[in-house]
Amino acid sequence: MMMASKHQPISLTLRVLLFVGAAIAAGLMLNITLIERSVRHHFAEQDASELQAIADSLLNLLPQQEADLHTSLMPWLSGHHGVELQLEAASGELLYQASSAGFAAAAADIAPVSRITADNLRTWQVGDHTFRGAVMEVSGQRLTLAVDMGFHLHFLHSFRHSLWLIMAATALLTLLAAAYAIYQGHIPLRGFSRNLRSTQSSNLDNRIDPDSLPPELSDLALSFNEMAARLQYSFEQLSHFSADIAHELRTPLTNLMTQIQVTLSKPREPSTYHELLYSSLEELERLSKMVGDMLWLAKSDNRLLALQRQSLDLADEVQELFEFFEALAAEQGVTLALHGAAQVAADRHLLRRALSNLLSNALRYTPAGGCISVVLEESTEGRVRISVSNPGEVIAAEHLDKLFDRFYRADPSRQRQSEGAGLGLAIVRAVVDAHGGKVGVTSDAQATRFTIELSR
Repeated sequence: MMMASKHQPISLTLRVLLFVGAAIAAGLMLNITLIERSVRHHFAEQDASELQAIADSLLNLLPQQEADLHTSLMPWLSGHHGVELQLEAASGELLYQASSAGFAAAAADIAPVSRITADNLRTWQVGDHTFRGAVMEVSGQRLTLAVDMGFHLHFLHSFRHSLWLIMAATALLTLLAAAYAIYQGHIPLRGFSRNLRSTQSSNLDNRIDPDSLPPELSDLALSFNEMAARLQYSFEQLSHFSADIAHELRTPLTNLMTQIQVTLSKPREPSTYHELLYSSLEELERLSKMVGDMLWLAKSDNRLLALQRQSLDLADEVQELFEFFEALAAEQGVTLALHGAAQVAADRHLLRRALSNLLSNALRYTPAGGCISVVLEESTEGRVRISVSNPGEVIAAEHLDKLFDRFYRADPSRQRQSEGAGLGLAIVRAVVDAHGGKVGVTSDAQATRFTIELSR
């Protein structure tokens, strides 16, 4: 079954041009409508002014020319081309006509007005002719005045055609100018894109100066720089992790191979083979623990840890861990001390694992006669703080932020023994992150202090 292909999104240039084109079209349509309406109104005002002038002249002329209207009005109307006129008596008798056939009949239903203006002009049709005019009462007589709109309509038709051509050419030129402006405006974006394409795993330190870009792209440049910084850090961590894990795995594997080769080089007593098996088992247990920790961290990185939160009395949990480490602490001449109490909702197994790693780390570096102190505190903001501190050598400030990295050694020359593979503090951070908390470390002449902050 073939999957339906996705439609390619419309380009930004086309989107802008479509919007600009729609805006131009709407603007030009509005302009054409307003211009045409203005021209029509101008013609209407001209016609109304001319017809009113004729009406005013007739008001003065009619009382003096009652005997022969035709003879007296013909020379006077000859100067008004396209004017139609018809005068009827109150009885309906036709007194004078200078119009087309049916002219007045078509205007029979028009109500008379006292003065002709552009607003009270009426339009009617007689055959192929269109007239615009009005009806007036003159000394009890009905006077119908109008002008033939043929010339106006022809002009408006030609004017409308020319106006559409001008507006279309204007729209086309405006769109071309907009397209060129968009192309020019996208120059910084194309440069930004080239910069992105040139970024490879080998030059993740490449950064884009936000000040060299338009304001619209500065936030994008900042986001890219932040992403590149995260990727650079991840690649560096991955590179270091690969080297460290190869080193950590090589040591026990080399020990195993060397012991087996030496043992097999000549016949041995059964007790020797027995000792070899015990020694090999220790190395294999160390490898197994390392692989298990790495798998656990991989699950943590991929958000696959399912927390089973429950209300815990931290004092009880820490006291149980003290009982577990008590024999080892006594052997090293180290004392364990607990101060304070706190309640927290957390995954018991994971939290005990994190605290156990911190106590194990503290025992490893606490000199004989020292005291490992665990302090529990509750804040009014609903936070719980767990501090594990121990005396010992001061850890340089440049190493503090990296102590929670996997396989990190503050002292590269120090060889790891069976006490761990350098994943304990990384697990602590993963557990705290899974609970939405924070973990930190400080070190001075008095003590090295690991602090965990969790929400209650």
